[in-house]
Amino acid sequence: MALARILRPAKSAMSSGTAKTKQWVLEFETATKRQAEPLMGWISAADTLNQVRLTFDTLEEAVAYADKHDLTYAVEQPHQKQIKPKAYADNFRFDRIRG
Repeated sequence: MALARILRPAKSAMSSGTAKTKQWVLEFETATKRQAEPLMGWISAADTLNQVRLTFDTLEEAVAYADKHDLTYAVEQPHQKQIKPKAYADNFRFDRIRG
């Protein structure tokens, strides 16, 4: 039985946007070791489940799908974004550390 992960992906480090972070994703753990193919050098694995990524609007839908298909799964809760309050005037404080 393959182990599945249910998670909400983090935002891309290359962008400040939050696209593709609203939906829940069900993806399978790799069951076999990845290895380089000798002729072309491509990385491949013997199982094809690691290519499957299912998206769901809610966590409940993803869990219901996993239960319906008798999948062993683990839910990874998303990290909460912590917003640090900032003020533009803080850039000009006299006690600011200058470097």
